[in-house]
Amino acid sequence: MKIRVPVLKTLGVCLALAFSSTALADQPIVVKFSHVVADKTPKGQGALKFKELAEAALPGKVEVQVFPNSQLFGDGKEMEALLLGDVQIIAPSLAKFDRYTKKLQIYDLPFMFNDMAALDRFQASPAGQSLLDSMTSKGIKGLAYWHNGLKQMSTNKDQLVRPEDIKGLKFRIQSSDVLEAQFRQLGANPQKLAFAEVYQALQTGVVDGAENPWSNIYSQKFHEVQKTIAITNHGALDYMVITNSGWWDGLPEDVRAGLKKAMDGATEYANQLASEINDRDQKLIAEAGKAKIQTLTKRDVAAWREAVRPVWTKFADQIGEDLIAKARASNDE
Repeated sequence: MKIRVPVLKTLGVCLALAFSSTALADQPIVVKFSHVVADKTPKGQGALKFKELAEAALPGKVEVQVFPNSQLFGDGKEMEALLLGDVQIIAPSLAKFDRYTKKLQIYDLPFMFNDMAALDRFQASPAGQSLLDSMTSKGIKGLAYWHNGLKQMSTNKDQLVRPEDIKGLKFRIQSSDVLEAQFRQLGANPQKLAFAEVYQALQTGVVDGAENPWSNIYSQKFHEVQKTIAITNHGALDYMVITNSGWWDGLPEDVRAGLKKAMDGATEYANQLASEINDRDQKLIAEAGKAKIQTLTKRDVAAWREAVRPVWTKFADQIGEDLIAKARASNDE
């Protein structure tokens, strides 16, 4: 009996360890998807669609947890959280990447793309796709581009037609050297603020105006604290859905393939939805009647284009003349 006791104990420990390892192996891989906007925006809906498709493709293998509205991290902290492994997927606007690669500043150049169709053509091109992998050396893997829509100018003033109408005004911008240069070139005063702080800043007059797609304006109720919205379509607010490249490369091959397929499906869904939601929200803002919507003439738009032309020259060397040429060529098809 004295000999059998330790044997039984050892056997029990081995069985417990084996059961524990099996239980751990059976646990799904948790994928935290954090973003800073509302569920009902194109990005919010895209994140929920990704969850639906990923969990359907990989039942029991992955669990996607979506955290909207800066619930986990604001847009000033989410990149750090991704690199630390505290979240697995985020979708920052393209303006957030200039400290990792200057090439992505191509998307912030004002009036670079005539419309969303031109932007789609460039992003689907070899040049556009290569930018998804332009930050792997920094630990960032691009998975997809998601649209939010073309940006419009808004202010708390009655007039917003020509570039001189925003001279001296304080404008909220994302943290981007190009966007800062854009507003300084127009004679305005750019103010870098986190997205979650924008409504209060507009409401209290900390800033006079902002640039946003219709879906952001409506979902965040910016139209309730702005007098005028001009249809400038001067830039695109797009996102790059990214993950930690080390985490991504370390996934089992079948899981990585399933997540990629789910992301492709979510991207198609989100980008189609972005167009529909922006059209809808523009109408809802007009119907609300709280902000005046100003339509610009071709001469007005030409004045804006001419006013910001020096910004292109300033950043051409950082971005690359060849990349700018390829992006401009997408407007001609």
